[in-house]
Amino acid sequence: MVTRVLVPVIDESGAQISPHFGRAPYFVIIDIDDDGSIISKQITPNTGEHTGGRGHAHDNVFRFNPQVVIVQGMGPRGISSFQDANVAVLRANSLIVDDVVQAYVLGNLEELTEGCVEAHYH
Repeated sequence: MVTRVLVPVIDESGAQISPHFGRAPYFVIIDIDDDGSIISKQITPNTGEHTGGRGHAHDNVFRFNPQVVIVQGMGPRGISSFQDANVAVLRANSLIVDDVVQAYVLGNLEELTEGCVEAHYH
């Protein structure tokens, strides 16, 4: 079985995690097999309203069918949206994507349960 992990990143290299999910310019989509090996990585732009697109980033990424989202921070509506869709929201323990993916594989990430206090609503 393959697990699809989605991580917000600061640029097209997909190496460093963006501090806030909705404002991330890009997302990296990582498919991981049962033994923890990375099968594929894909970088895609954030098409949400915070980056000049439409809608909320958390709603837009459902088309990629993630089972897990790993973030530094996210607003409460984003967390709720993922929880309602049974997508795990985990707190990154590093700013480096490869490090958090390894931590995920090892089961060393905690669930993110509270949204950022600086989240803004329109």
